[in-house]
Amino acid sequence: MVDLNFKYKTLLDFLKKETPFTPDISIILGSGLGDFAEQLKINKTILTGKIPNYPASTVSGHKGKIHFAEYENKKIILFQGRIHFYEGYNINECIIPVFISHKLGAKNLLLTNAAGGINKNFVPGDLMLANSLNGILIKRELTDLIGLTNLAGKDNFISLPDPEFNEIIRQSAKAKGIKIKEGVYIYTKGPTYETPAEIRFFAKYGADAVGMSTVHEAVYSSYLGMKTAAISCITNFAAGISLQKLTHSEVTETADRVKDTFARLVKAIIKTL
Repeated sequence: MVDLNFKYKTLLDFLKKETPFTPDISIILGSGLGDFAEQLKINKTILTGKIPNYPASTVSGHKGKIHFAEYENKKIILFQGRIHFYEGYNINECIIPVFISHKLGAKNLLLTNAAGGINKNFVPGDLMLANSLNGILIKRELTDLIGLTNLAGKDNFISLPDPEFNEIIRQSAKAKGIKIKEGVYIYTKGPTYETPAEIRFFAKYGADAVGMSTVHEAVYSSYLGMKTAAISCITNFAAGISLQKLTHSEVTETADRVKDTFARLVKAIIKTL
């Protein structure tokens, strides 16, 4: 079992010296959603390339920055870019933003992502609150995560996503007049988009949206005791739902189109927490 405290001691020592405050909430931004950082008062920005042992961001739309920001008297650590399995990283590296957030004192974690819509009632541009997460395709890695928490005797039955946090999101959306869908987010490793046959299987399995992040981060943060919720931006129809070929540019273009609605929702959530 990997001791993350030992493995990332240099990384953590560096950040503790650079951190201007103890964050109330951590937010990890998905593909194309990074512009949200510009909506906040940023106190300090750290390039992840300057942090010892921090994996490099290699995906368009993930800028590789950590911001320490404020909004409505709430202190926020904001990850503008995440770490994916399909970039060649392992489970120890993919959960580094969660590890950092917990070690710096954040009690709440909001995960965001770009996802393909499986539910035929969804259209590109919809925002979906995850009312459940499906990580069946990475069960082995999730088992490793349980070991990584190193919490002997901890109850393995967790509430994920956190029902109280999800209700805050529902009420925040309602207060701002934002229509938000709900559904099950399923995770795949990538690096390729899913095939139409896989999407048909996922639909029968109860999935409403699919992506290549979030589930392992949510499992790890919940085991650490952080209140965790996830919002997907439905950026495209999943393979086979429409005849259109899937591209990463479609993902980022749709996320850019809904960035103002996304920003209003997330700011309302921060204010309510």
